[in-house]
Amino acid sequence: MNWAERLKAFMDEHVYPNEGRYFAEVEAGKTRWTQPGIMEELKSRAQAQGLWNLFLPEKQFGAGLSNREYAPLCEMMGTSPIAPEVFNCNAPDTGNMEVLARYGSPEQQERWLQPLLRGEIRSGFAMTEPDRGSSDATNISASIVRDGDHYVLNGRKWWTTGAMHPHTQILIFMGKTDPNAAKHVQQSMILVPIREPGVRVVRPLHVFGYDDAPFGHAELAFENVRVPVGNLLLGEGRGFEIAQGRLGPGRLHHCLRLLGRSERVLRMMCLRVRDRITFGRPLAEQGVVREWIAQSRIDIDSTRHLVYDAAEQLDRHGNKRAAPALAMAKVAAPRIAQAIVDRAIQAFGAEGMLDETGLSHAWINARSLRIADGPDEVHLRSIAKAELAKYDA
Repeated sequence: MNWAERLKAFMDEHVYPNEGRYFAEVEAGKTRWTQPGIMEELKSRAQAQGLWNLFLPEKQFGAGLSNREYAPLCEMMGTSPIAPEVFNCNAPDTGNMEVLARYGSPEQQERWLQPLLRGEIRSGFAMTEPDRGSSDATNISASIVRDGDHYVLNGRKWWTTGAMHPHTQILIFMGKTDPNAAKHVQQSMILVPIREPGVRVVRPLHVFGYDDAPFGHAELAFENVRVPVGNLLLGEGRGFEIAQGRLGPGRLHHCLRLLGRSERVLRMMCLRVRDRITFGRPLAEQGVVREWIAQSRIDIDSTRHLVYDAAEQLDRHGNKRAAPALAMAKVAAPRIAQAIVDRAIQAFGAEGMLDETGLSHAWINARSLRIADGPDEVHLRSIAKAELAKYDA
């Protein structure tokens, strides 16, 4: 069997049947920040079958697949809210592993990358700040100050995804090492153990009422946190460069997972309207409902072309030249996903608003991704800039 066939067989046999058990174990845990046992069981099975770290193109670390080859697999994982973690392909670990694989020193890779690759620990990415417009990465204000053989970190970060997970041990922290340097070389990235003295969870953050336990998001305070100079990634002033390299594949993965979720929601809607009887006939016979279904199919298939083209451009040309294609995909995928879920909720009626359908969380996920990894407006600005540049004299 090829990769897609193997993944689908595993999803059908192990992932979909255990979604209910996973969420039941979250609810039954001593705290909501306890890893469900079923997740560790599924991870062991996936790893034993070689369905592991599929996102990494470097063969020494992962499956050695290109972005385009990985695309249908990532989309398939996106059909289930628990699947990406099962295969060790979940954000922000994917982006952090890519950073360590491409920019980390041998010592950093041995200490942090290898446990992440084995799925033994999890990680977080601490960039966004509560008092700054962090869609502009040069706008951050947290500080990284050299003091002998250590750096001292101070600042406030939020929406650090994964920070509440019990297995999270390491954070990638972005701050300024030289606020007087040129705009794009002021920032650096450094590895910070989450339990280092001075790292404090200010509060967990809920997304439209959901805490996303046990994964979670948090606001964190860094107060005179001391880490060795050897924890710096790539070198002082290279933080913006790393961020740009990290965000390209990450944005692509989000879009692919949204396509998968959209496909599942469309299937749910079709099954529901065939069975739901109103005014003496199935909803599927109503013209407006058929329009919803047709538009959803058009939305998914047209957006898939955008997303898969972005994957191919990323493979052929790299992050910089693929940026307009990635921006178009990043705008389109969350928008169509949000619209499709909204249609499905309407088709389900009152039942669609209940948590057990999963539609409310799917809508929230799509809506959140219109802000995460850059809001729509920033991507639209870059798309327009690239388009206008075609007509420069």
